[in-house]
Amino acid sequence: MKKTTFLIVGKHPVLEALKNPNRKVERVFLTEDAQKKLNKENQSLNLFGTVSIFYRSRKELDNLCGRDETAHQGLVAEVEQLEHITLKEFVKENETKKNINLIALEEVSDPRNIGSIIRSAVAFGIDGLLVKERSFPSKSKLLYKSASGGTEHIKIFKVSNINTAIKFLKTKEFWVSAFDSNSNKDFTKNNWDGKNVLLFGSEGFGIKTKTLEKADFIYKVHMNKNIDSLNISNTVSVVCHHIFQSTK
Repeated sequence: MKKTTFLIVGKHPVLEALKNPNRKVERVFLTEDAQKKLNKENQSLNLFGTVSIFYRSRKELDNLCGRDETAHQGLVAEVEQLEHITLKEFVKENETKKNINLIALEEVSDPRNIGSIIRSAVAFGIDGLLVKERSFPSKSKLLYKSASGGTEHIKIFKVSNINTAIKFLKTKEFWVSAFDSNSNKDFTKNNWDGKNVLLFGSEGFGIKTKTLEKADFIYKVHMNKNIDSLNISNTVSVVCHHIFQSTK
């Protein structure tokens, strides 16, 4: 059975999809200028291979993008979803690995925020992302654009229930660290060696009480008192950068 396809837009998302041997790219729609720039910047790569290419004007690409208001930069690609191993398969394959860091998102559904989180996770060496399948915008052009190609470089585990997934990971020697503005515990004082789940909730409601009860530690990102909180994607970036620096 032929898989359903969807559109991704922008230079970095399309470029990284073309470079990923595991991503099936059906067609690429682009301006002639965009193709010239790509070929010039990637002279050593046969980027397009057997992919069907269709030249379009910028206005035609605007129409392809619809109402998402996503800057396509002269590049749009029709792709299939990546095939990811399951969370249980990942844990089994990496059971001898000493250091693993996973991000778990509860009720975070804004595609721009998720895309930015993916971008930071890839930049700072996070091993995987847990999301609730029902609320994850897996075909969002905004998500792919915000991730800037990061979706090609991280495992995304779509689970039916974040709470259940966390309970499973705890049986596999993962420590669960939740980030909540009501905590007074400084996350930078922790030793982040080992297997960790970094748990974040939505900006509006935070982490659900039942999920928070599963956490081994609850931390806060301390900041200047003139600002109450950071955007969720900024918070994740700060945490991931610190862990990346402290465990090198």
